[in-house]
Amino acid sequence: MEYKKNKAVCFGEVLWDIFPGEQKRVGGAPFNVAYHLFKMGVEVNMISSVGDDQLGRDLLDKMKNWNIPADHVQINTEYPTSTVIATVDENNDAHYDIVEGVAWDYIETTPENMEIFNTTDALVFGTLAARNEKSRNTLFQLLELSDYNVFDINLREPYYEVGMIKDLLHKTHLAKFNKAEMRMMLDFLGKAYTTEEDGMKYFQDQFDLKEIIISKGSKGALYASEDHFYLYPTIPVTVKDTVGSGDSFLAGFLSKRLEKGSTIPEIMTQAVSLGAFITSQEGACPEYSLEDFIRFKNEHPVSVVS
Repeated sequence: MEYKKNKAVCFGEVLWDIFPGEQKRVGGAPFNVAYHLFKMGVEVNMISSVGDDQLGRDLLDKMKNWNIPADHVQINTEYPTSTVIATVDENNDAHYDIVEGVAWDYIETTPENMEIFNTTDALVFGTLAARNEKSRNTLFQLLELSDYNVFDINLREPYYEVGMIKDLLHKTHLAKFNKAEMRMMLDFLGKAYTTEEDGMKYFQDQFDLKEIIISKGSKGALYASEDHFYLYPTIPVTVKDTVGSGDSFLAGFLSKRLEKGSTIPEIMTQAVSLGAFITSQEGACPEYSLEDFIRFKNEHPVSVVS
């Protein structure tokens, strides 16, 4: 059988994060996932939009320098490239002031971005890019074309609505929450929290979800596949910052999940290893090679908890 390279599409926000006292950094959760998928050897396309301005040109140049395809990043002449003012608290957690009315709020449905799903293995998306009707309608059209929809819940107040999230979950094959997001969603849906496993089973039953990931920060990650649960620990590292750590975890997971024949231990090891590797560096998209990551993974073995 002919070997086919795994392919993924990430849909949503690409932007510049502006951190205090620093130069701007490329950001946006879907773009962070795309960056790390590319680093892991997955062929990835980004469906988004930037403004017809210098910030947009700078962002496209950055993608070109990283060799990440920008063919499906649209240029919007009416709305600007997105910038986000980021602050980091005493726990190294980032907080964001996300401006509305930016280019990625108005992603168009085009024949080109629909056609790529003929050869795509997964569509990765989040909640934020569905805050505006234009991009939301585009997303729902693309979800119908994809065979494997990956929803990184990624709640950003006040830019989400419970009914819309429920509609997206009904179109989802793999959902990823952090622990706080899972408890928030259970509360929104009127379900009392008892255990993580009980909450995950509730989501599986309510939305016919085959797979769920709960990222638990320093306590590792829990993966549910059908009726089976797999808990994996985090890797102890010196934390530089946590910006984008969940995005790199998801990219690590998918890079193995999309490989034919990968086992759950291989998939989860890749996920927690890449998440730890990026947490030990500065920024959501640090410069590194696949060899750098493999070296880190070999030097930091993961022990299965259950």
